[in-house]
Amino acid sequence: MVANVTKKLRPLLRSLGCARAGNPCTNARYSSSIARTWSTPLAKSLVETITTTGPISIASFMRQCLTSTDGGYYTTNASEHRDQFGKSGDFITSPEISQIFGELVGIWLVTEWMAQGRKTEGVTLIELGPGRGTLMNDVLRTIRNFKPMAASIEAIYLVEASPVLRETQRKLLCGSSPLEDHPKGYQSKSKHLPGVPIIWIEDLTFKPEEKLSTPFIIAHEFFDALPIHAFQSTQQAQTQPLTGTESRGITTSVSAPPPPRASTPSRPKNEWRELVVSPTPPASVISPPKTPGPEFELTLSRAPTPYSRLLPTISPRYANLLPNTGSTIEICPSARTVASTIAELIGGVSTAPHTARVGLKTPTPKLPRQPSGAALIVDYGPASTVPISTLRGIRSHRICSPLSEPGLVDLSADVDFSALAEAALGASEGVEVHGPVEQAHWLQEMGGTERCDILVQKARAGGGGPKDVEAEEMAERLVSGWRRLVDRTPNGMGKLYKVMSVVPVSGGVRRPVGFGGGVAE
Repeated sequence: MVANVTKKLRPLLRSLGCARAGNPCTNARYSSSIARTWSTPLAKSLVETITTTGPISIASFMRQCLTSTDGGYYTTNASEHRDQFGKSGDFITSPEISQIFGELVGIWLVTEWMAQGRKTEGVTLIELGPGRGTLMNDVLRTIRNFKPMAASIEAIYLVEASPVLRETQRKLLCGSSPLEDHPKGYQSKSKHLPGVPIIWIEDLTFKPEEKLSTPFIIAHEFFDALPIHAFQSTQQAQTQPLTGTESRGITTSVSAPPPPRASTPSRPKNEWRELVVSPTPPASVISPPKTPGPEFELTLSRAPTPYSRLLPTISPRYANLLPNTGSTIEICPSARTVASTIAELIGGVSTAPHTARVGLKTPTPKLPRQPSGAALIVDYGPASTVPISTLRGIRSHRICSPLSEPGLVDLSADVDFSALAEAALGASEGVEVHGPVEQAHWLQEMGGTERCDILVQKARAGGGGPKDVEAEEMAERLVSGWRRLVDRTPNGMGKLYKVMSVVPVSGGVRRPVGFGGGVAE
């Protein structure tokens, strides 16, 4: 199947042209009166809030650290915070590593457009969390080679909350075209698709009269940055001291199960307690003093919270873990909401209960409108299990404590792909979900190896001869970047990252390219 699909993709891959411009690899409460110096203004602000109102959820902590106007990681001014992306930043993403990634995403969108009847109008592109705009730049550069699809695109939406990144995206995607006001946010003109507006919005919401007829949605490393809640199974009506457990370089406080009582005829029932964020007590109030560490710590709530009573009940997957005392789960309600919105934009709003479909053959339901469009989700996380203890921080390309230096450290957590599929299928009868599959598998089935060979040949042919140093260096960068994308070692990007698609329901008749399907003739 892979060889057959790759053969059919060859004309599309060869029509993309040469390498893009630039380097192709550029990849215990305590009194607030105690004197203490905080690492960032945001840290001080968080401490003051917690001292007044009590410990906060991990979701609240993440939201403040990433998007607070008082020094959030993605919302600070450029003069106060360096570029987060690339070698000089904190992390590098797949589109920054190799142009091949963005080109194959563009090819995938073209194949879905072909499979859905080659619509001549009403097509909209949407990207969630566009970063520096590199992925969308490569996608548009690819799509413009397929003029019928390019002509069908009416607008491009970028969901972006950071004014700093918004300006970076405008420069890359629009060139000299200025930023103007738009009823939903801001807009400019695409340099790749003349006349097509690029519109910046802060969330994925559209009024009923604005529902998009054919939305193609991209979410690359978007869901991992959404705020999570974490819960631990503990026995009811039991109070015991908290003990520290090391997890991914951070200290989480968990409750040890009490010793069994001879007089207790049955084991107490379990309940979910929420892991919350508190300031780490200063050394002056700890006996014996501890080595200074992160400014904040995770502790177990002393009683159930509204979130711990509600969120673990939304899926039977969590109920199965409740009897195991000490079990920890992470739930991202924002991710489920976004997945539901994506499904509704593609398949329409669900009108009746239905059985979940994950690429299985089922009768095509009656819908208020014809499902149209598709979504491609690329992120890291387990393929089928519930994420546990995955909150992490990264700075200067190194894993660090997510509870230190708020606003200067990027925070993320593994994506629960099963929860995304569950939410999408529950929101609309008009969609089905395929995947997740490993990134390496998807890229190779999309013809990535052949596209790399094409680019290498063109790079060498464009040089001054077989010994042209600059041409050979470019060829080597193309190869090394591609290998990094498909690296299947335990910590390699090809294995850790997964790809999932949401497409119009077909009753299992048609699979998308990259997920076992072929190219529509």
